[in-house]
Amino acid sequence: MKIGVFDSGVGGLSVAHAIEGAFPIAEVIFVTDPEHFPYATKTPDQIWEGIVPIFQGLVDQKCDAIVVACNTVSTTLIDRLREHFTHTNFVALEPMVKPAAQLSSSKVICVCATPTTLASSRYGELKRLHAKNVRVVEPDCSDWSKLIEENAINEAKLRATIEPALTAGADVIVLGCTRLSSKFAI
Repeated sequence: MKIGVFDSGVGGLSVAHAIEGAFPIAEVIFVTDPEHFPYATKTPDQIWEGIVPIFQGLVDQKCDAIVVACNTVSTTLIDRLREHFTHTNFVALEPMVKPAAQLSSSKVICVCATPTTLASSRYGELKRLHAKNVRVVEPDCSDWSKLIEENAINEAKLRATIEPALTAGADVIVLGCTRLSSKFAI
């Protein structure tokens, strides 16, 4: 079995490693898009132009499934990918709004994601479906991916970005589009 894993940057490595652990006999092919990274403020059409050749490469390598570990691509382009690559099985990872809303005691959650993800209709749908009775705070994390990718994490800046959400009562933080989950804990 061959499984492709795509992310705009290194954040998807944790997903690739988890798949390798769950399916030790599978060949996992991890690919990124360093030429067009970061996706934070790019439009879906701008992202599309860069990812089609990357996904075609995974299809050409005969991947049985492709995991889209990039929340921005999952929330904006997964339907288009499925239409374009009709014989490919895709698994899309989205911001974890549902579990965050279910876990929250304060009924306030914080979602850290790119502006493109936060503006997507799929993310809006996730909020409508799963966070009806929850306040969702969305701080500006547009530069986090780049900071982490360049190993230039500034703890004071990250804390300053999150502090208003904590002050608002957020007791669950969703780390989507940030790569922080494996690099830093607030």
